[in-house]
Amino acid sequence: MKISTLFFVLLVVTGPLIVTAQQANVNLDYDPHKDKEGLTPFSAQLNSPEVHDDQTVTFRIRAPYAQHVALPVGAIHTSNDLGNEPILFLKKDDNIWELTIGPLIPDMYAYHFVVDGIRIADPSNTIAAFTAMPPYSQLVVHGNRPAYYDAQLVPHGNVTRHVYHSEVTNGHRELYVYTPPGYDENNSYPVLYLLGGSGELPSNWVYDGRVNFIMDNLLAEEKARPMIIAIPNNQIIHRNHPQHAELTFDLFEKELRNHVIPLIDQEYSTIPNPRGRAISGLSMGGRHSMFIGFRSLDLFANFGILSAGDVDAETTLKYFLTDPEVNEKVDYLFVGQGTKEVQSFFNQRVQALHEALNNHGVTHEYYVGGHGGHDWATWRHLLYYRFLPNLWRHPDH
Repeated sequence: MKISTLFFVLLVVTGPLIVTAQQANVNLDYDPHKDKEGLTPFSAQLNSPEVHDDQTVTFRIRAPYAQHVALPVGAIHTSNDLGNEPILFLKKDDNIWELTIGPLIPDMYAYHFVVDGIRIADPSNTIAAFTAMPPYSQLVVHGNRPAYYDAQLVPHGNVTRHVYHSEVTNGHRELYVYTPPGYDENNSYPVLYLLGGSGELPSNWVYDGRVNFIMDNLLAEEKARPMIIAIPNNQIIHRNHPQHAELTFDLFEKELRNHVIPLIDQEYSTIPNPRGRAISGLSMGGRHSMFIGFRSLDLFANFGILSAGDVDAETTLKYFLTDPEVNEKVDYLFVGQGTKEVQSFFNQRVQALHEALNNHGVTHEYYVGGHGGHDWATWRHLLYYRFLPNLWRHPDH
């Protein structure tokens, strides 16, 4: 930290004045969509999106032959209700279509345009998402300082990509591993296995979820215990396969047991027992964590079920719910969802799980919070404000 501070001081005193432009990708800025120099992003035609200091956002696209341009607003949150229908752009001079909305709540949002019925990413936005779904763009609405998910002036951990061959899928697969600042192989660390949802890749927990920066900031604030976070690919079978629900859980459990956990225990200094492992995931990953984790108490004693559950939990989880020793075997069980999810059909699954756990006296934490729905605004919030700070706080650790 002393070296970093000294370098910063010398740069300000003796170096040239550097003002980063909108989407310049020079630094990991907390306000990348603020137009600071009046320059368009490299190779882009326009400034889009442009985030103003009052948290309003202007989108632009040059589409000379288009008849309709719209912005779906499902994952964009404002203090006022935007409704459920796409918002139409207005065509201005030079065949430029423009739309200003807001003010928005400071956060990171996924969005796309619909041009004459065709879904496209924002062609002028250099911050694009890489995922297993059709492409979309990322909108960063800044507040007056870096957020809990931003890179800050704190010690940073490392993220490593591992590529391995899987006999389960008969192909090469990837997983990402976060190690905390000051990772020391002479110490032993607990491991959180963190899973994505339908259409997510393991890298999405880094680029959309910002889990590494969230963990860095929590550690700097002394709000969490140092841990290794392993992010495997839980896309184990084509998501639209007609037998996805019947096949995915058994196959991914085999992937975890045969490849993922052995790789982590071999490459890193871990606590190789259930109390030293946690499994958590969002949406489909939450169901993987529940259906695989609850029947694998020989592997895991800690669970984070994010925006997931099961409407038939009393039946499908009976083996877990009726285990007379379940509260001795489980250190920490978290069930959480976003405030706007309570108004959606996802709430049925989450509530059914929460009620089943209550009915059988299974100790757990249930939490609803944040301003998001079934989206990354919720899952980042759940990690930072509840799940990660409470993980590994059991008296035995």
